[in-house]
Amino acid sequence: MKEIVEVVNNIVWSYALIGLCLAAGVYFSVRTRFLQVTYLKEMFKLLFKGESSEKGVSSFQAFAIAISGRVGTGNIAGVAMAIAMGGPGAVFWMWVIAFLGGASAFVESTLGQVFKEVNNGQYRGGPAYYIEKGLGVRWYAMLFAFATIISMTLLMPGVQSNSIALSVQNAFGVPVEYTGLIITFFLALIIIGGVKRISKVAEVVVPFMAAAYILMALVIIGANIAEVPGVLMVIIKSAFNLEAAFSGVFGMAIAWGVKRGIYSNEAGQGTAPHAAAAAEVSHPAKQGLVQAFSVYVDTLFVCTATALMILFTGQYNVINPEGGFIVEHLPGVAVGPEYTQYAVATHFPDLGSGFVAVSLLFFAFTTIMAYYYIAETNLSYLNRLQDRPWSLWALRIMILGATFYGTIKTAKVAWMLGDIGVGLMAWLNVIAILLLRKPAMKTFEDYRRQLKAGKDPVFKAKEAGVDNADFWK
Repeated sequence: MKEIVEVVNNIVWSYALIGLCLAAGVYFSVRTRFLQVTYLKEMFKLLFKGESSEKGVSSFQAFAIAISGRVGTGNIAGVAMAIAMGGPGAVFWMWVIAFLGGASAFVESTLGQVFKEVNNGQYRGGPAYYIEKGLGVRWYAMLFAFATIISMTLLMPGVQSNSIALSVQNAFGVPVEYTGLIITFFLALIIIGGVKRISKVAEVVVPFMAAAYILMALVIIGANIAEVPGVLMVIIKSAFNLEAAFSGVFGMAIAWGVKRGIYSNEAGQGTAPHAAAAAEVSHPAKQGLVQAFSVYVDTLFVCTATALMILFTGQYNVINPEGGFIVEHLPGVAVGPEYTQYAVATHFPDLGSGFVAVSLLFFAFTTIMAYYYIAETNLSYLNRLQDRPWSLWALRIMILGATFYGTIKTAKVAWMLGDIGVGLMAWLNVIAILLLRKPAMKTFEDYRRQLKAGKDPVFKAKEAGVDNADFWK
């Protein structure tokens, strides 16, 4: 089983996918005139604009749902794994994919809004919707929807629950089975409440957990402020094979930086458009900009905070691809959240492990909530033509079962299954948004033109030259 999973993972996550994600980010950055920088002020302003309605959630609630999906295990255990497999240079490539991915995130989330529709009184949208309406290829849309349901309910929840269970066991000695039962029970209570309950929980929990974690990181960074230039130099030199100690993992730095960057910030993966489509806005580009900002929050803030804590304190190992270790500061410690727990414990011996465990509990739990919302949205897409009431309960049972199972299986298998899920979605979605570049750019130009004229942009599909955007007629 483990060998089969590893082979499939290596096929899905070949250098072709890494190159595709980087190329798409460069292309959309150039086409949007690097909106990641030029529209940064507008992103922040839009974050708190707009109200929720009976059919949709507010911009901030959609942002919170997306962030709850982006900010998860990848920000704590994922960063540790990137450093372990690719050395400090992997952090730089996480930054690169976040910067370029901001443009990809804008495009996919804007398309999610452009081609959204109302199903059962709620806004629904995402790659399956824009693939069918924008490209007119229903089989491709159904393939994405099916792949997403499998990824969100069976392949990816285990990574989150596994990291929760391991960190809680390391901090408090609680058996992983008990942790699995508890988080599965509370997850069931929330997902049965639907998207409104998910958005309400995410709106409260996400800002609190991110702020607390970043505050702790700032305290540790402040205590090591004199070392900042040196650590940044090691990251940059390692990224370009200029640091002799890590020259053996140069290629791995790029691969693992991009891989863990996408896993963490989800730019181009096709997850954020589902939350983006649920927002009540007057123009699709507004939610596109908000979702682009969420990539920054995830990687440039939370992931960087984790990386600096680990590197400042030296609480990490770097694995030699040929066997053994290039660096071994933590003998006998497996790759995962323990790196971050040891890093925080260096400065706060009585608090470190417990604080990271609680942070990871919030991060990962809200991520599983977001996974359920995404899976439900794709199920709604598949059920548009034929109502299947039993399928919703099947979906819930699948994600609850995978969440519990993830707590008792090995971390390596959990991560490989999660990587397969991310990779499958990324392949299907990045190709789709490249094919849909014309309606995406027309929508962006329409927004830019109205903004330049001093207007609060309002989208009218016909005037913008976008076809099949039925909601915006």
